[in-house]
Amino acid sequence: MKKNVKKEEWKPNPDTMAYKVTQEGATERPFSHPGFGLEAKYFACVCCGQVIFSIKAKFESGSGWPSFFETIAPDVISEREDLGYGMSRTEVSCSKCRGHLGHVFNDGPKPTGLRYCINGVALKSKTSF
Repeated sequence: MKKNVKKEEWKPNPDTMAYKVTQEGATERPFSHPGFGLEAKYFACVCCGQVIFSIKAKFESGSGWPSFFETIAPDVISEREDLGYGMSRTEVSCSKCRGHLGHVFNDGPKPTGLRYCINGVALKSKTSF
């Protein structure tokens, strides 16, 4: 995956998991993210702050990663085929800064049937839009 931010420009620490996930395409371990707190209403890209998801679309998938059934708007993400690790998946990135967020699968709940499986470190919670 192409890096979007030079390692020396990444704040605060380029050795963080957030950097490895968003800029190098890594995946955090399942169940490793502590969560976002009860006050979270929106979830934004940790790199650029673009709001990607609403708490209204969040659900518990049991996968170990934050899961959502829809984005806040169709144009906030970019999708591309990911054939890594011998699998065929759809990678999801922030449309504003191209930071890697996770993947989307077709095994989610109604009304969309989608499951956006997102690295928790790629998101920051917000209380307002």
